[in-house]
Formats: sequence, structure tokens, C-alpha cells
Amino acid sequence: MNYSRLALATLGATVAYFAFGFLLVFLVPGLIKESRKYPGVFRPKEEIERVMPIGMVAILIAILVVAIIYAMMHPAGSGLMEGTRLGVLVGIFVVCGFVLHNYVNLNIGLKLTLEQAVAYFVQWTIVGLVIGLIYKPPVAP
Repeated sequence: MNYSRLALATLGATVAYFAFGFLLVFLVPGLIKESRKYPGVFRPKEEIERVMPIGMVAILIAILVVAIIYAMMHPAGSGLMEGTRLGVLVGIFVVCGFVLHNYVNLNIGLKLTLEQAVAYFVQWTIVGLVIGLIYKPPVAP
């Protein structure tokens, strides 16, 4: 496993994850507006900002895990298509294991659930794509 490329892929995918997230908030403000309909479920903006570092570290670790899985699956590297394929699978996992699970357990509407499903699916697909582009195998001596 190429640890420097693994770190670089993790960093690059983390930047892409948050860049897409901020772009999404900017281009689709209705997503945040929709979540504000559920103040009993979601923290106010000020509280989110207070605990945001925990979320950022958690995402970094999650992306590191996905990068490690990619490196284990493709020790010789593989590129854009395999990274994207892994991202799609992780996106489906997140939608089913997190978004739809929350729809069942939390008192939120279907509209917000579907918006989150699309957003997270695309976000994790981008993560896989970036990992596939950046991760390369160790150079043989």
C-alpha cells in the first residue's frame, strides 16, 4: 500500500467532499431550508457550528477508510472508473444505511429524505472518483 498516496487521496477526497457540500448549500439553499422545518430534530446553526469539528474529523476518518478499502481492492491502482464504482457503492450504502434509516427513526419528511439521498449519493460518488484519480500503487524499487 502506498501510504503517501493514501494520505493524498484521503486529503483530496475530503476537500472534494466539503467543496461539494458547500457548493450544494450555495446552489440549493432549499435543502437547509427544508431541514429547518424540523427544529426538534436538527440543531440550530449556532450549535452545529460548535460541534462541526467533530463532524469534520469523522468525515476525514470515513474517507480514509474508503481510501484504504480502495487501496486493498486495487493494490496496483486502477483509476477513475474503479474509484467511481466504489463511490457509487459507498453512496448506496450511505443512502440505505443512513438516510433511509433516519427517515424511519427521525420525524422528518420524505422531501428532505430524498434531497439528502441525492446529495449524499453524489457526494460519496465524488469521493470515490477522487480517490481513484489520486491513489497510485507504490513504485517498485
